[in-house]
Amino acid sequence: MTASKILAGVAAALCIAACGDRGTQNEGAPEETAASGKYPETMTVDQTDIYHGRDVADPYRWLEDDVRESEAVADWVAAQNAVTEAYLGTLAHRDAIAARLSAFWDYEKFGLPTKKGDYTFFGRNDGLQNQFVLYVQKGDGDPRVLIDPNTWSDDGATALAAYYPSPDGRLLAYMIQDGGSDWRTVRLMDVESGAILSDEIEWVKFSGLSWAKNGSGFFYSRYPAPEEGEEFQSLNVNQAVNFHQIGTDQANDALVYARPDNPEHGFAAQVSSTGETLVITVWKGTDEKYEVILIDMTDPDVENLTLVEGFHSDYSYIATAGGKHYFRTDDGAPKGRIVAVPVERGQWEDILPEAEGVLTGVNIVGGKIVVEYMEDVKSVVRLYELDGASAGEVALPGLGSVSGFGGDPDEFITFYNFESFNQPDTIYRLDMASGEQSVFRQPETAFNPDDYVVEQVFYQSKDGTRVPMFVTRRKDLDMSVSHPTLLFGYGGFNVSVTPSFQITRLQWVDMGGVYVVANIRGGGEYGKAWHNAGRLQNKQNVFDDFIAAGEHLIDNGVTSPEQLSIFGGSNGGLLVGAVVNQRPDLFAAAIPAVGVMDMLRFNQFTAGRFWVDDYGDPANKDDFETLLAYSPYHNIESGADYPAILVTTADTDDRVVPGHSFKYTAALQAADIGDEPHLIRIETRAGHGSGKPTDKIIEEYADMWAFLAEHTGLEPTFGDE
Repeated sequence: MTASKILAGVAAALCIAACGDRGTQNEGAPEETAASGKYPETMTVDQTDIYHGRDVADPYRWLEDDVRESEAVADWVAAQNAVTEAYLGTLAHRDAIAARLSAFWDYEKFGLPTKKGDYTFFGRNDGLQNQFVLYVQKGDGDPRVLIDPNTWSDDGATALAAYYPSPDGRLLAYMIQDGGSDWRTVRLMDVESGAILSDEIEWVKFSGLSWAKNGSGFFYSRYPAPEEGEEFQSLNVNQAVNFHQIGTDQANDALVYARPDNPEHGFAAQVSSTGETLVITVWKGTDEKYEVILIDMTDPDVENLTLVEGFHSDYSYIATAGGKHYFRTDDGAPKGRIVAVPVERGQWEDILPEAEGVLTGVNIVGGKIVVEYMEDVKSVVRLYELDGASAGEVALPGLGSVSGFGGDPDEFITFYNFESFNQPDTIYRLDMASGEQSVFRQPETAFNPDDYVVEQVFYQSKDGTRVPMFVTRRKDLDMSVSHPTLLFGYGGFNVSVTPSFQITRLQWVDMGGVYVVANIRGGGEYGKAWHNAGRLQNKQNVFDDFIAAGEHLIDNGVTSPEQLSIFGGSNGGLLVGAVVNQRPDLFAAAIPAVGVMDMLRFNQFTAGRFWVDDYGDPANKDDFETLLAYSPYHNIESGADYPAILVTTADTDDRVVPGHSFKYTAALQAADIGDEPHLIRIETRAGHGSGKPTDKIIEEYADMWAFLAEHTGLEPTFGDE
């Protein structure tokens, strides 16, 4: 796993305890009780910070406390959830939306297979299971259940986060995720017998596993155990690479690589395809600029080789083949190129130059280089010989997104996944020797993908930049009139929002709404330049692009300000919060999910320090001025009429801590911003998004879509009615 992939969501009463000696009440907050459907009162504290000579008030600082450790915050959460649930319970279409979504969701789904030795491993969900079940198939035999995480907890919130078969497939290391947290626990299983081994590895985060070639153990990265009560908030520092020998206690794991003099550095360790070299990728943040260290695993007396030094470019290890280590890099190539270096420590060689499309994925399988390109946000897959000579193209089933093509250089069978906004994930098997491909697993759904239309259009942003967007709708929708529309965006961290299938989004379309994805700057849709144009001092471009997308939809009659809603999560939650502050008149409703809302304190918690690469550092004066100018928490404009807002977060989110959403919601509810509801939905036993059980997802999206339908005038008709 590359570093970029490691890094790239009760009965209630008023919070009487929170309103005690901690501070004063919001003077402008409503005084009605939770039962009346108004907001609970939220106390304020006298907290002011000085940034570069400027005083910045933070009256809701106390809401940063961990809900598991603070009775006051727990009471506030319970009171807010009571008000929100009471309001959602009044929405006319909530139950019908939930029922329809359950019916849509109830189809067989599959994950990408992994083949090791005679064994093929893949995930499967029979429809509404909370978690995917892991199956194994030996040779051409029948698949059998290997791990069923649905038995691990009563609430379905304990997930199989990842799995790593040994080189011969006889052992399986797998990661357990509980309650949506980023922390992982690793266990081992004998694949033939299904017996769980005694090995247990804890405090793993932002790490994959990489097996030694002989299967004796694996390399992984971990952090020191946090102080009790600090697991979900303390900064993640001092990561180190360790080696676990099968059958031993974690306390005896060998320290392989660390940089105690640089506690903010993180590490991804990967055993080379030949098993002779350990490739250490060193990272500092999210900007995909790495150092690379090579450790000789055949001779401990050979000095480690610093192959790439200085954190100036992306150098991501691909594989070792033909006596060379292959890497993907953007060094001198903003859209990516492929280079190689001889195993015997020679000079870099150019293999494949930068192309017109963005290089998004590379694997070496069956002696060929499989290259995934993104051209205008759609996938193209080309094949090359090890020296870079063209070897053809993989014929894809349509316009959409692909992923996969995993395997070893000497393994000729690989698998890939194809999907689009209206096409559920289908798994294909590709024989690299013959070029033949076939469907490995294809879902049978209760809906017909041909009933929906996906179009790509381009529009101009404020500064004239040409920006793409995808528009998905029902084929029978009359586009001569405007419709309730949901606009989605992300715009950060080099993340590209490609045509992917999500049943929840298709549900909105099936209801009669239009679903739009704007591929705004800050993402990676057009390479490094597109990313850089939306980060640091250029972050306002992201908001301008998103606002321009909404204006384009309105100007072209797709929707109207009374029908336009917006949605985004994490960095996308920040996006929603910022554009609502800047253009509250443009939208009827907004859902900022698990958002980064306090741009002056985001780097004080868990993984937040990594994000300075995209956002900047509040300790830097120029960065501070930029951050303060758009920080959602700090820029709520009293006196303006805001759209209806449903903030969503989760109590175990240790990626973007829920204090961001808590403080932002409190500030919204205290401000004079009109009569529309400004509520927060706080999930329990859930995190930033991964590992969330199916039943919680369906409940959450039924609430969100019912909320948006209410405030955009959408009367759900569903496609088959």
